[in-house]
Amino acid sequence: MSEKITGAQSLVKALEQTGVDVMFGIPGGAILPAYDPIFDSKIRHILVRHEQGAGHAATGYAQVTGKVGVCIATSGPGATNLVTPLADAQMDSVPIVAITGQVPGPAIGTDAFQEADIRGVTMPITKHNYLITNPDEIPTAIAEAFYIARTGRPGPVLVDIAKDALQMKTDFKYPSNLKLAGYNPVVNPDLKMVQQAAQLICESKKPVLYIGGGIIKANASAELMQLAELINAPVVTTLMARGAFPDSHKQHLGMPGMHGTVAAVTALQKADLLITLGARFDDRVTGKLSTFAPNAKIIHADIDP
Repeated sequence: MSEKITGAQSLVKALEQTGVDVMFGIPGGAILPAYDPIFDSKIRHILVRHEQGAGHAATGYAQVTGKVGVCIATSGPGATNLVTPLADAQMDSVPIVAITGQVPGPAIGTDAFQEADIRGVTMPITKHNYLITNPDEIPTAIAEAFYIARTGRPGPVLVDIAKDALQMKTDFKYPSNLKLAGYNPVVNPDLKMVQQAAQLICESKKPVLYIGGGIIKANASAELMQLAELINAPVVTTLMARGAFPDSHKQHLGMPGMHGTVAAVTALQKADLLITLGARFDDRVTGKLSTFAPNAKIIHADIDP
């Protein structure tokens, strides 16, 4: 029979099993039990000066490395300070997992010291979130959180853990496989729609490739180059897609929208077909929708259209 460990030790072991090597955070009362096993772990903890900095650092880490970023904060004000970076990660499709401490289970809902319903607060700005009051649930919740954060349209997941769950004893059981009922991210295109898109491209006289950050998320820059040169269409790249297509390429017209180039805006307005890949038609690009690309048909390929 294996020796029982604390929920906090189970949390850190689950993070190690998931492959975490860096996390950003600040200790505080409700999350403090996790810090002893963090100290003993090979995971590098970077102490920031504000929880918002921890969230943004996790986002930057995820953007640069392609891994899931991790931030950690205590309950109440510590957790609510993560709201802005969580909203930012959701908007920019960045995979991060935020781990927050919560007041002890019996105190939840009693307006206890430094209690905040961080699950309720973050529901609109996370892909999913958890409240854990049973230490046995920690490894599975962590495994699921990382899977959800990095699959489909990447985004933030929050795991809120009651302080007493971190202190209780448990057996560590990391799941060998995950079964997430109802979570089925689309990963394969519809063949009929692809054929229809190809037909529209063949018929178009003034196609424009309107490229968003999804191309970078999908590591599809090489495929974009191949398509652009094959159909000899001008390319415009949004702010989130900077670097997806070389600025030096003769077909690249720059960034569209109110902060973009005249060439990019003009090309969109005169196009008869927009091939929109990994972009969301942001209002800073389109302006008034009724006057945006008035003569263009639209092909829109995106993980979350």
